[in-house]
Amino acid sequence: MPRIPNETEVRGYIKTLTNWGRWGPDDQLGTLNFLTATKTVEAATLIQTGITVSCARPIRAESAPDVKIPPLHFMIGSGEVAKEEGADSSSDFIGLAYHGSTITHVDGICHMFWEGKMYNNLPANLVTTREGALAGNIDLLKNGVIAKGILLDIPRVRGVDWMEPGQGVMPEDLELAEKAQGVQVNAGDILLIRTGNYKRRLALGARGDGNPGPQAAILPWIHQKEIAMLGSDTPNDPSPLEYPNLGLPIHHIGIVQMGLWLLDNANLEELAETCIALNRWEFFLSVGTLRIHNATGSPVNPIAVF
Repeated sequence: MPRIPNETEVRGYIKTLTNWGRWGPDDQLGTLNFLTATKTVEAATLIQTGITVSCARPIRAESAPDVKIPPLHFMIGSGEVAKEEGADSSSDFIGLAYHGSTITHVDGICHMFWEGKMYNNLPANLVTTREGALAGNIDLLKNGVIAKGILLDIPRVRGVDWMEPGQGVMPEDLELAEKAQGVQVNAGDILLIRTGNYKRRLALGARGDGNPGPQAAILPWIHQKEIAMLGSDTPNDPSPLEYPNLGLPIHHIGIVQMGLWLLDNANLEELAETCIALNRWEFFLSVGTLRIHNATGSPVNPIAVF
């Protein structure tokens, strides 16, 4: 069994894995610095069949045990009152709190703080109630994130349908998946980790007893690989919490210390099926955020292209 690091070891990652100052004192891109124009061009060469796959969950205006603030969706105009002659239209309103456990979204670098600081030693008070996030915001991704995506399917390697709540994905899992799938994660890639969490939700219904996710032990592995973005079909930290005094290590160490961009709550089921059918585990991946001024993140619909 892989050894789970204790709290003291994980706390040590704050110093050993920091990227503060690595790209200068004013840097706000963090690990996206690894995604160069050359890497994006290389990703485009992976398009061979034209098959496209959405990696987002549908947004539903409904309550559930794992939904803290349900999305709002109501009709402003509908066809029920459309005139029998001439033109008419329908429209609607959508409002949502995307941070959480169900909506597919990207976290801005400003989303997490540790001891009053965000990534690269910027003060947390740059995120204000009145003006929003004045640094590390989602505006940084206005041109999208276009990269090679790699899916590592952990339940497939473990021989299970899905991982259970509280179970963590370990570095050994990632290396076994790389070997089994014949791929290798490299600098500038977007790494997607499938735990089967969304498949479990679809099969058993929404539950409030936690979720699996990347374990803090993968942080040194991620740091060494120099990936541009980490995503999974979970909120990217196992729960119940393993280290209550550290909060969410993948978030509080990954985002704050490493400047690691996170894609939370992806839908990786159709993607995994396509990868199996094509026997291909790497693909062109486009992650486009909404241009929400001074926001701490954004809902996204990542598109994989084979």
